[in-house]
Amino acid sequence: MGIGNELRGDDALGSIIARNLSELLNLHENIIVIDGGMVPENFTGLIRREDPTHVILIDAVDMKKKPGYIRIVEKSEIAEYNLSTHAMPLSFFITYLESSTDAEIVLIGIQPKNMDISQYLSKEVKKSIETVVDILQSVSKIYY
Repeated sequence: MGIGNELRGDDALGSIIARNLSELLNLHENIIVIDGGMVPENFTGLIRREDPTHVILIDAVDMKKKPGYIRIVEKSEIAEYNLSTHAMPLSFFITYLESSTDAEIVLIGIQPKNMDISQYLSKEVKKSIETVVDILQSVSKIYY
């Protein structure tokens, strides 16, 4: 699930990754790609119905690193970081998913450069988007 606000520059990265992956992975019956936008909690019913083994969340996370930096953010670290703009805190969303599914929840964070109101992505984040799409597409070929 990609999460983000397309009107806030690099905050759009999760949604863009979800759209790119849905084009690439739509033939895999065991993979569902969701663009959660700014309200990923709207998709909890779908996630529960699908009963996934894993849920991978992708979002802009201010980790005070260089723009474009990518890492898996541990659940215990989420409160330390400034996450992108959401209707509900991402930590609540993750806690809800953990309590209502047996899925392993993983958060992939990408350091944004610009989250001002604009529709422009920084070049660093564009490169990271390509990297994450390539990695997840490669992993899907191995497992599915």
